[in-house]
Amino acid sequence: MNQEVTEFIEALKEPWQREMSNHLREVVYQAIPDVQERIQYKKPHFLKNGKYAAVISTSKDAVSFTIFNAAELELPEGKFDGPPERKTLKLRKGDSFDSGQLVSLVSQASSSL
Repeated sequence: MNQEVTEFIEALKEPWQREMSNHLREVVYQAIPDVQERIQYKKPHFLKNGKYAAVISTSKDAVSFTIFNAAELELPEGKFDGPPERKTLKLRKGDSFDSGQLVSLVSQASSSL
């Protein structure tokens, strides 16, 4: 794990955002065991074979998780936004997500990277 990414998550002010970001990071590691991670554009980016697979970004009241290479995915209705090639799940305090489903989606999306 990349120390910069760990520090980014630990520095988040809201405890629920730290917890959510760590949980999303675990999802990526389950989906892409050999993932590379780095801070780019002030956000944790996750790469497979040097290509973007996912990114976590935070705002004042949300944690967003974007899956790249998502055009072929069958996504749950009403949960993801964005253009076909990248889909974003926006999570707010108190929200939860299906880890197994998310691992599967990230795994599918990154399989061709």
